[in-house]
Amino acid sequence: MIYIKNEKEIDYIEKSNIIVAETLQFIENFIEPGIDTKTLSREAENYILSKQARPAFKGLYGFPGAICISVNDEVVHGIPGDRILKDGDIVGIDIGVEKNDYYGDGARTYLVGDVKPDIIKLCRVTEESLELGVEQCRAGNRVGDISAAVQNHAENHGYSVVRDLVGHGVGIKPHEDPQIPNYGQKGKGPRLKTGMVLAIEPMVNLGAYQVYIMDDDWTIKTVDGKPSAHYEYSIAILKSGPKILTRTV
Repeated sequence: MIYIKNEKEIDYIEKSNIIVAETLQFIENFIEPGIDTKTLSREAENYILSKQARPAFKGLYGFPGAICISVNDEVVHGIPGDRILKDGDIVGIDIGVEKNDYYGDGARTYLVGDVKPDIIKLCRVTEESLELGVEQCRAGNRVGDISAAVQNHAENHGYSVVRDLVGHGVGIKPHEDPQIPNYGQKGKGPRLKTGMVLAIEPMVNLGAYQVYIMDDDWTIKTVDGKPSAHYEYSIAILKSGPKILTRTV
């Protein structure tokens, strides 16, 4: 079921997403070589709680962490723990927030210390592919227009998009229809309508697109061990066009 939100509901969803964005901005202050991922998770959770909200991923489908922290070849769903960030790493942080029974969702990939130029470029292109996907979030377009925009930009730079994981609707629930793949054809898929709120989240690999789930039943890694970048916004489709809800300004 695809939920069409009214103006009041979008306002509530935006409040949750602003906390997501602020938390992503806040946690950047702690990302440096030598910090462990459970400390990052604890700081993020405390920040979210200070906003009279809660980390929506904690316990969701049984997930054990407050946020998802994925390092290097970990694509998404990394469990916070004792892993220590090292110079040259990249770390994807995915945060969900629930406040007043409405949900926000966003992610970004951070550079740790001195990162190799080819990996910096991977992150830049992934973020650009997100922005291009957002541009397609307009009433009358189709989901495939978003998917094709992401895929074409990533593949034109020699990267691959993960095919086993998708973006999604968000707001009334943490995950809603429609699914939004990061690959596809223009003009295909469900039609976009005013009032939809979508989480667009390119996951782009330096190498091949294939991934696998680790023995912890959560962390998803690239099969070839090459790095992956992940960026995500929650977007409201308004009559005036797309509005990024996961913004601090």
